[in-house]
Amino acid sequence: MIRQYLTALAWLARGIALALAYCALGNGVALADPPPAGTRMSQPVSDTAERPPEFESWIAAFRVEALAQGISAKTFDDAFRDVRLNQRVIELNENQPEFNRAIWEYLDNAISDDRVRRGRELLRQHRKTFRSAQREYGVPASIIAGIWGLESNFGKNLGGFNVVEALATLAYQGRRSAFGREQLLAALKIIEEGDIAPERMTGSWAGAMGQTQFIPTVYLQYARDGNGDGKRNLWDTLADVFASTANYLQQKGWETGEPCFDEVRLPDDFDYGQADISIEKPVKEWRDEGVVRIDGHKLPKSVGDVSAALIVPAGHRGPAFIAYPNFKAVLAYNNAVSYALAVCQLAKRFDGGPPIRTPWPRGEDPLVSRNDRVEMQSLLAKRNLDVGEPDGVIGQRTRRAIRDFQKAEGLIQDGYATMTLLSRLRQAVVPVP
Repeated sequence: MIRQYLTALAWLARGIALALAYCALGNGVALADPPPAGTRMSQPVSDTAERPPEFESWIAAFRVEALAQGISAKTFDDAFRDVRLNQRVIELNENQPEFNRAIWEYLDNAISDDRVRRGRELLRQHRKTFRSAQREYGVPASIIAGIWGLESNFGKNLGGFNVVEALATLAYQGRRSAFGREQLLAALKIIEEGDIAPERMTGSWAGAMGQTQFIPTVYLQYARDGNGDGKRNLWDTLADVFASTANYLQQKGWETGEPCFDEVRLPDDFDYGQADISIEKPVKEWRDEGVVRIDGHKLPKSVGDVSAALIVPAGHRGPAFIAYPNFKAVLAYNNAVSYALAVCQLAKRFDGGPPIRTPWPRGEDPLVSRNDRVEMQSLLAKRNLDVGEPDGVIGQRTRRAIRDFQKAEGLIQDGYATMTLLSRLRQAVVPVP
């Protein structure tokens, strides 16, 4: 213990001396924070810089903190031996994507014929491993495979970044350093527990790891040893990958034997103001209002008392879906309706189900530019409609504000943000307070 303490002091003293020398030369680096948890990207590593003195100082101070949290000196020193300040991580962290794809373009790629065919092959090839996870956690093999396919293309794209280096860079020089520090400590704990060697811990620039892309804190809480070898290896061991993914969904509320979603047909007089992921009713109430499955059959009685939401992710001109509680469990994995829809529909295709039947409104232009989305929010705010801070994210408050504007204009209140609606907002007269 004394030896560890003296070693930590030596590291700290060295770092302080280097930092003072560097500051004396008039050089400084602004500190910032990393991106929100859950960000998933797979980019090649590039532009790894030297380890500047002020970064050395930060590492030395962080080493003291890590050792105080139970990380051994050997684990820390091994993990940080080749760590540098990664300029590519800084670039990705600082540059927020300007454009999003229309949901049908995203789904065209996510549920491509090639992915469906490959998923079915892998479900057959690894059926025993999938069945083991399904029996243990009650999550269908097809759902596990859907997440596997979307997160890493069935293990092909794991990300090329050294996770310790990426998280150290984010913690040191990012927009949300608290996240970076928390994830970095968790990554070191994973190494300390012997699940993976530091040089094998690769992932995305934001720290998502393994074949189903767990960030380190999620890994510590939900990863499972599926093959009984005493390790949780989400990079190489499929039994661990499947068990961990199923365990996560089970812990987030997955109900065994219940559906994820159904494509539905809405009655002609349906109130689209009710179609939102945040609005739930018992399934039997939706059934009483005339909502039926797309094939004309009634909604299942087995879930009649279960609360569910109706969603129209491309507005009233596109497909409509009823999202059961299991849909919300998938949303916990990635809080985007398009993602949950992709996972659940991919699983249906793996099981032999049909494609989505209702055509997408491909002739309509959704707001894919962040600048356009911010402008829409700003114009709604000028009409005293609550959108919160205009940030380019079309969330629940913005959808409600859009519906209020649509109601005032005599439009169908589906809350869907389009270029046509933005043009109408630009031309609308702002009411006098």
